[in-house]
Amino acid sequence: MKIKLVVLGAVFALTACGGGAQPAAPNGSSDAPAGKKVVAATAWEAALAKAAGATDVKVVVPATVAHAADYDPKPSDLAAVAGADLVLYAEFEGFAPRLKEAAGGSAKVEVVKLENAPEVVRAEVLRLGGLLGTTPAAQEWLKKFDTTLADVKAQVSGAFAGGKAPKVVSQAFVAYMAAITGAEVVGTFGPQPVTPGQLAELSGKQPDLVFDNVHMSTGTVLPGSSAKQVKIINYPGADLDLLGVFKTNAEEITKALKA
Repeated sequence: MKIKLVVLGAVFALTACGGGAQPAAPNGSSDAPAGKKVVAATAWEAALAKAAGATDVKVVVPATVAHAADYDPKPSDLAAVAGADLVLYAEFEGFAPRLKEAAGGSAKVEVVKLENAPEVVRAEVLRLGGLLGTTPAAQEWLKKFDTTLADVKAQVSGAFAGGKAPKVVSQAFVAYMAAITGAEVVGTFGPQPVTPGQLAELSGKQPDLVFDNVHMSTGTVLPGSSAKQVKIINYPGADLDLLGVFKTNAEEITKALKA
């Protein structure tokens, strides 16, 4: 029986290309059975599907949309959903009901957990691989994922001044990069803007770095602080390379530590 999978995604600005549902870069894996068409709400869900072994992935929300949850699907988006085998989305997306309705009764609609904590990524990639029938491809990707995490930790920790972990104040949704790299989180903020009270409290922690969520940035987080602000991303661009997210973040953190 044909499985329908539409991936609808994160509240954060997404990365897909152009107006309407856009074709994603091919995965390059031959493990995915032919005919499994995936429609993803955002680049984040699409990247997870690609990691799981999907080779035919379309993304609904264009990369230019700042807040994916507020996106208003076009008729072409809904038409793409209707032709999908599998539909993936995040529960917090405001347009999700329209996508589910467009999927119809024969579609397989799945909620995706969007979080970059390694254990969550592993669980979602394996789960999607099971739904797609591409578990071997998912397992191969997870080997690369583990290697990437080890490389990222080595790269960033190698830049620690005197070998001491830097103190970090992080936006709540990007604190995973501190955990992965061994940095010490001394405070978090968001998703709401920092209040005057929080500003005083967080500045008092004397952090070395501030991890800012690029997709939900409100500008300088701790004005007047000597902490270096680092731009952290949660999902990739049109290439849907989730491994690249961790590599890019590691580069940004390393640059800040060496500055």
